Amino acid sequence: MKTTSYYPVLMTDDVAGTADFYVRHFRFARVFDGGWYVHLQSSEDKRVNLAIMDGSHETIPEAGRGRVSGLILNFEVKDPDAEYERAKAAGLPILHTLRDEAFGQRHFITADPNGVLIDIIKPIPPSAEFSAQYLEGTPG
Repeated sequence: MKTTSYYPVLMTDDVAGTADFYVRHFRFARVFDGGWYVHLQSSEDKRVNLAIMDGSHETIPEAGRGRVSGLILNFEVKDPDAEYERAKAAGLPILHTLRDEAFGQRHFITADPNGVLIDIIKPIPPSAEFSAQYLEGTPG
């Protein structure tokens, strides 16, 4: 299979509200809005896309209908400190405060209105212990 694109689709019962959240707080823009499905694209990088869909829509097989659960969206950014301050000022929930992790990330975690976790990350050098866990030829 040759993949030409990849993006997550969040299923929710509040398509408009969820789309508004990502537009307002994460610099996405609507490129398609059918009411039951909204396709978002980063206003900073057209390769970054996210879709929001009514979890009960008829195009979803019965067994797959529902809401999002058990999901973390990772956004790698240049300045997590500035994004942290912006998120706090906007009143977003801060579920994991800004910190450096030994495994090689400076990050914090917030959540969208559906409870989807959003991890704002900047890769940093890992500790020696974690650096040894990277496979040959990969960062670390």
